[in-house]
Amino acid sequence: MIDIEKIKNVVLTEKRTAGEFSSLFNSLQDADNEREKSMINKQINTLNNSLKKTNDELLNLLDNASLVKPLENIEKKEIQATPAIVQNQAIGAIPMAMPMPMPVKKPSIFDELGLSLTKLTKGFEKNNGSSEFERETMKRLKKGEKKIIIKEEKKPSSYLKMANRFFSNYSKSLIKKKTFVELEKDLIKSNLDYTPSAYVSMLMLTVAISAIASFFIFIFFLFFNVGPELPIITFAKEGIGARFLEVFWIIFIIPIATFLLMYFYPSMEKKSIESRINQELPFATIHMSSIAGSMIEPSKIFSIIMMTKEYPNLEKEFTKLLNEINIYGYDFVTALKNVAKNSPSQKLAELFNGLATTITSGGDLSDFFDKRANSLLFDYRLEREKQTKAAETFMDIYISVVIAAPMILMLLLMMMKISGLGIALSTSMITLVMIIAVSFINVVFLVFLHLKQPST
Repeated sequence: MIDIEKIKNVVLTEKRTAGEFSSLFNSLQDADNEREKSMINKQINTLNNSLKKTNDELLNLLDNASLVKPLENIEKKEIQATPAIVQNQAIGAIPMAMPMPMPVKKPSIFDELGLSLTKLTKGFEKNNGSSEFERETMKRLKKGEKKIIIKEEKKPSSYLKMANRFFSNYSKSLIKKKTFVELEKDLIKSNLDYTPSAYVSMLMLTVAISAIASFFIFIFFLFFNVGPELPIITFAKEGIGARFLEVFWIIFIIPIATFLLMYFYPSMEKKSIESRINQELPFATIHMSSIAGSMIEPSKIFSIIMMTKEYPNLEKEFTKLLNEINIYGYDFVTALKNVAKNSPSQKLAELFNGLATTITSGGDLSDFFDKRANSLLFDYRLEREKQTKAAETFMDIYISVVIAAPMILMLLLMMMKISGLGIALSTSMITLVMIIAVSFINVVFLVFLHLKQPST
């Protein structure tokens, strides 16, 4: 027997597919770039394959369908002529054979459904389309802004080029002699875009410039004084020898201070990066725990975290890890240990080493990340509480130093002026000193709080 409902559903599916073909061909004509055209062509190929399968299913249903009960196979036999009934025995009639019934033509199923397979197939060839969800996706792609990514080649600065020109050979010799071992380690961990030899060359050039500047400053103070009263700059009244003994330290203190600042800058940058990584690490570890539960390849976990763009500081460390695997050719466990050695964060290094041990011993990665996330989150909460307590302490110090201390100091200066003891300053000068002192203390507190304030 024929299954009309099933055939009807299959035909309706083909009609919907034909409509989707039509919609998608219209979208192909309106496409603006090759990316959209490529996506539309993929959808067309997918629908074409789906249409072929549906059409084959329809043909199978039609082959098995029948409107009449099938007859048994009857062998053809020679039909013997039988004498007809003689109506009149008196009249001799010629015997005639009885006629066989003509076969009945089997009606087509398409006549019953009112559809033509040929017309339907031609409609599929003319029309092409996609599902409702896919059409909405194509509309959003068309409405979306076109993002043009321009990659610029980062070139060294002119200052760095000049430093390498003058001090490159000498700095390389110092690096080979292991003179700046700690500086080299801090430079690698701080993610600064300088090679050790280039940074040492820049350090030497900066110290040389500061030495020249300190010499001119020494010459200036050798002949001039700078005072709080107008005129601020006056000629020095002391002799050259006495004046030299007073200001000769300028020649040494400025270059030494410059050298120490340049030398310890990578270390300070490393600590700053470590603080930012430690703030992102608990939440990234929770994210990694959920990904590891899907039994994905361990190295892919870090690729997925990088794609989220939610952890910019950890992204640099994960990039190092993937470069160790994809560029240098190390296996995953060795890459974890190598990156852990050069990581600015001790907690991240412990996470990498623990992950390497877990993989080597065949442990459960999801369980490992889950326990490490709980530990890191607990440390994060403790650190937040410490920062809150420290902020309260700084507030008390600020009130004491910036509000109470200037008032007491102003009273002392006014009393010294009235009594004539010590340094007698004018009222305007006392006011100026107080304004400068309070401004300087505020700047110091703002810088200190900015450095201690965690990023959110």
